[in-house]
Amino acid sequence: MHSDSLRLKAEQLLAHAGIQINGDRPCDLRVHDERLFARVFAHGSLGLGEAYMDGWWDATDLPGLFTRVLSSHLDEELRTLDTLIAHLKARFLNRQRGEHAFEVAQTHYNLGNDLFRAMLGKRLVYSCGYWAAADNLDDAQAAKLDLVCRKLRLQPGQRVLDIGCGWGEALKYAAEHYGVEGVGITVSTEQAAFARELCAGLPIEIRVQDYREIDEPFDAIYSIGMFEHVGGRNYRSYFETVKRCLKDEGLSLLHTIGSHGAPARPDPWIEKYIFPNSMIPAASQVTAALEGMFVVEDWHNFGPDYDRTLMAWRDNFDRAWPELSARYDERFRRMWQFYLGVSAAVFRSRRDQLWQLVLSPHGVPGGYRAPR
Repeated sequence: MHSDSLRLKAEQLLAHAGIQINGDRPCDLRVHDERLFARVFAHGSLGLGEAYMDGWWDATDLPGLFTRVLSSHLDEELRTLDTLIAHLKARFLNRQRGEHAFEVAQTHYNLGNDLFRAMLGKRLVYSCGYWAAADNLDDAQAAKLDLVCRKLRLQPGQRVLDIGCGWGEALKYAAEHYGVEGVGITVSTEQAAFARELCAGLPIEIRVQDYREIDEPFDAIYSIGMFEHVGGRNYRSYFETVKRCLKDEGLSLLHTIGSHGAPARPDPWIEKYIFPNSMIPAASQVTAALEGMFVVEDWHNFGPDYDRTLMAWRDNFDRAWPELSARYDERFRRMWQFYLGVSAAVFRSRRDQLWQLVLSPHGVPGGYRAPR
């Protein structure tokens, strides 16, 4: 198809979302290279993201542009071969087992603590904050950690397991504020080293370990922002692990991004550049995987809080860029801007959700009242 007709097709599609090409509003798309249209129609979101990284187009308000795109379901017009390949890999290959389980650490979490320290604020917590009574990122993250501890009804002397403990902040918070001891597991050597230092002097053990290998008793088990890397074929074994290690009267909390739609295809751009082998769980997959093993005591959705969290991360990243630019190039900056902007739009448009599930092995006697 000729480039002029591709441009016309793009204009017509974008008009459905209220977006103009080279318009003067913040959410309009400014084109710097006319090859953009062929690239996007050939490669969908992968082409769009790579073209942004290459400087072929811009938008003043990237989250605003993508909120319009997603709210009007324009992305569904661009189902391409890349999307199909990512879907087939997710469906038929178990890409979260064995050495694949560690790939996300190599690509993403081992990038450098300098980047995450600059972006994430006072605490290295790389998951959605809780903004119910907070007006800044640091308070929102502390509120989230406290919410997890309260939902789990943590008591001094209890032993807790953090599956996918990241840099150790949640365990540190629980030990300092609730008097627990704990074990944290991660697949990132860089995160583990940091977490051990952060939690020095506290009754906390950090291991580089696959969660499926654990077989020891805990009073409470939680994972925060790790389930997205488990993969649909492994959800059952995740819950089997929790069931095996959780005491009969214990509680488990699952904090994960989720989808209310059918099981989703991974996005090819996110798969390639940000989170290899990641998969957003559908509600139907989660409930099927825990069937017969747990009572769902509470299912809390605060997805719009992720929009505010991502915008705060973006502001921190922009502020720190002069120092970060010594280690990361301009293409990386644009990649990271695209990642944070698109992610914010996904939650602003309510296409994805943020869930916290509280689970008990046999049902809490007399019922469970969830804190908010």
